Amino acid sequence: MTPIKLHNTRTRRKEEFTPLDKDNVRMYVCGPTVYDRAHLGNARPVVVFDVLYRLLRHVYGAEHVTYVRNFTDVDDKINARAAESGRSIGEITAETTQWFLDDMAALGALEPDHMPRATQYIPQMVAMIEGLIAKGHAYEAEGHVLFAVDSWREGYGKLSGRSVDDMIAGARVEVAPYKRNPMDFVLWKPSSDDLPGWDSPWGRGRPGWHIECSAMAHELLGESFDIHGGGNDLMFPHHENEIAQSCCAHPEGEFAKVWLHNEMLQVEGKKMSKSLGNFFTVRDLLDQGIPGEVIRFVFLSTHYRKPMDWTAEKAEEAEKTLRKWRGLVQGAETGQVQEIELAPLYDDLNTHGVIQRLRAMARAIELGIDTPEGTVTPGSFLATARMLGLLEDGMGDWIAQHADDLSDLSLTLDKERMKAKQTKDFTIVDALKSALTDAGVEVRMTKDGVDLIPGPNFDPAKLEALK
Repeated sequence: MTPIKLHNTRTRRKEEFTPLDKDNVRMYVCGPTVYDRAHLGNARPVVVFDVLYRLLRHVYGAEHVTYVRNFTDVDDKINARAAESGRSIGEITAETTQWFLDDMAALGALEPDHMPRATQYIPQMVAMIEGLIAKGHAYEAEGHVLFAVDSWREGYGKLSGRSVDDMIAGARVEVAPYKRNPMDFVLWKPSSDDLPGWDSPWGRGRPGWHIECSAMAHELLGESFDIHGGGNDLMFPHHENEIAQSCCAHPEGEFAKVWLHNEMLQVEGKKMSKSLGNFFTVRDLLDQGIPGEVIRFVFLSTHYRKPMDWTAEKAEEAEKTLRKWRGLVQGAETGQVQEIELAPLYDDLNTHGVIQRLRAMARAIELGIDTPEGTVTPGSFLATARMLGLLEDGMGDWIAQHADDLSDLSLTLDKERMKAKQTKDFTIVDALKSALTDAGVEVRMTKDGVDLIPGPNFDPAKLEALK
């Protein structure tokens, strides 16, 4: 079996992945706070860890892999959105949770095995906080419960590679008189009557952000599990705080063995932000007619540990490539995965490398030649692509979305051809053929009629002028 190698943020090196239990491989990935649509940057870790999930299932068997991704459905941002809109918190979180699931499904992401909501695990959070207080790692102050960073100085900061003193000097931390140390973070805070709250030993309140992931990971995956993932913007403070409270609450375990972090997303070479006017959601792109499979392809064309630059040009090129690839496998049955073509995927999830292999395989199929690794069939090509979540049956609807337009144009061209045969004036026919060719459509004329076939350079926008 080919070993999987992953870059472990905690050790800062690439390591051979050896699961704690090969019959029970476990992965936790931080999910969204559900108060609005997911922006494009939110989608990158979903796609990255979806590919890792597929690879783990391929290697160890689907029944031996457990993937958990949470929903944060109790948060001050949600409270603010409810106050602004006059809608209930439950209504907002239910709606935005479904939005997220629908948008990620459009990108071809498989649903995790468990998708816990924070509000479903309040008792587990309270129990963990009680344990931390009993062990001397947390304290109550003015209705709050805070984790005492000084109680675990030997471990705090190792993930992000910073000392506690450095973090204090450079951090933007909440200044509160009840904190013993500026770096101490909230485990529980009081709630007023107009905010969500639960009864606890410290009064009616709600959990801090970090405790939810620790409690849910422990409940669903145990004291030790294999992989914890997320964007590198979560490394500090969220993941650092998760480690501290989890290792102190359950010192017999090691929490997560391997930590993976994806880099951030840019748009046309700049950081995505509302002030720059380049901020958009996944739904914005889908509504603009950019297929989810195209978005996924662009994401996977860059290694997850490198910044990913979304550009309109990349999206156009991705659509052309996918259109050509779908043409190559039309009617093909999924064949045997070519493990040698997947080799880059085993090497720290190098999706860019697999896409390069797929390009070489596609060229071999087109030319009817072998690659250096051997014979390529449409079936083996399809199976390899599907390891990246590409060319799936349910993802190809966008190919046919202009079928009606092409059908109408085919009839129009055939009628004009029949007229031209009588008048001997083919001006209109030639103009239509030229315009269709310019739009990337192959025109095939036979005695039985006219067939219009979208090619790899098909540009549906150019059909508008022909309607």
